[in-house]
Amino acid sequence: MSASTAIGMVSETLRDLLIGEMLVDAGVGVTLLAPDESGPARRINLFLYKVVESPHFKNKDWEVSRTNPTRIAPPPLTLNLHYLLTAYAPNDADTGNANAHEILGEAMRVLHQFPTPPATYVADGLADARESLKIMHNAIDIDEITKIWSTFGQPYRLSVVYEVAVVQLDQSPEGAADMPPRIVAIGVPTVAAPFTPPLLSGMSLISGPVGSTITFSGQNLDGWRAYVTIAGDVVVDALAISGSSFDVTIPPGLVAGFHAIRVDISRLHRATFYFEVTP
Repeated sequence: MSASTAIGMVSETLRDLLIGEMLVDAGVGVTLLAPDESGPARRINLFLYKVVESPHFKNKDWEVSRTNPTRIAPPPLTLNLHYLLTAYAPNDADTGNANAHEILGEAMRVLHQFPTPPATYVADGLADARESLKIMHNAIDIDEITKIWSTFGQPYRLSVVYEVAVVQLDQSPEGAADMPPRIVAIGVPTVAAPFTPPLLSGMSLISGPVGSTITFSGQNLDGWRAYVTIAGDVVVDALAISGSSFDVTIPPGLVAGFHAIRVDISRLHRATFYFEVTP
């Protein structure tokens, strides 16, 4: 539904639906007039009194152009249409507006029975619309509907309100843009880790006096940095590791007993060892 004339096509679709499905006398017309415009004495009238942007389709992403798959187009303007449905008929001396009430009820039956207009009534310009039309009866406050009638200086007539969703209006072709280029590789992709993580496997000594040298060994340590704390104190800070091992000296001042040694390899691998300081 790209043409800006789509709003008028929706109105014509509703009119054709009512003409084709209402079971009333042939003398009842269906018009698309404003409340202050004259028409046949016996008729049902649809007046488009409000058009609003659909809140459910706002801020949509750009999409592939329907006419050129190599271009992307901005999202269409998506609208909901609000119609005032009013019945007209001469008053009867005994039953008053009953004739108009009958016409109004029959029109409401049709719109209830066909919430989505059959394809035979849909205007040609709407045939390829992305979204099908949905007709919904809306409750409206009597004050609001009275304001609509007072705007035209006409006495109030019994009316109901219908909402038709959604009508989409595409932007002009100049608003489209070329699809960003993509690189496509043929074959089975190679999946590989960006690096092999380091891993500590052991500590050379488990006990000894202060000043002892401990060697930590493992796999894939070369090129990473070591951070070591003993009893909560930093003893090695960002030591560059060369090869598959590195040395740490037990600092002075530790009392005899077991102490936790926490080793961190470049924030990629952490391990805790226990060393017994002997007298």
